[in-house]
Amino acid sequence: MSAALLAMEGVACLRGGRLLFEGLDLALAPGEAVHVIGPNGCGKSSLIRLAAGLLEPAAGTIARAACALADERLALDREMPLGKALDFWAPDRSRTSDALEAMELDLAAVPVRLLSTGQRQRAKLARVIASDARLWLLDEPVNGLDARSVGLLDAAIGTHREAGGAVLAASHVPLGGKWRRQELAS
Repeated sequence: MSAALLAMEGVACLRGGRLLFEGLDLALAPGEAVHVIGPNGCGKSSLIRLAAGLLEPAAGTIARAACALADERLALDREMPLGKALDFWAPDRSRTSDALEAMELDLAAVPVRLLSTGQRQRAKLARVIASDARLWLLDEPVNGLDARSVGLLDAAIGTHREAGGAVLAASHVPLGGKWRRQELAS
């Protein structure tokens, strides 16, 4: 793999026998961010799942660096305290502390099951931050976030990009900061 943290060439996606998109070329180098936009059902989430390796492309090739995915699943043990649940995903506990701080989650001792909707969303994003993956894949990352939390996410993405990370995000709403846009049509 070249310097790109994500490289997709000639990618096609079929879901339920329906062609969502084809011939997609997309590359993300360190420091870059791409915002995938388009109407509901056009394949934004499927593109994120392809990038994560959770779906196989119908055509084309995908190469990726180690990645962390935030989608509709929380992927944290509901019975564990938040800090311990995040430790599972972190290479070391300092990453967990950094992630909790970045998303203003002073809830390390609180069981995940007791988190509110917004706290769960911030915890999901803290999981991505804690992972230390260079490639972040975010599907509708601002859902359930208030304005302050959106600002925290924007700051975390900026810090990640400055450190040489890359972000691929699918969202039907605008995202803060500078993004290259990738439009999918229905």
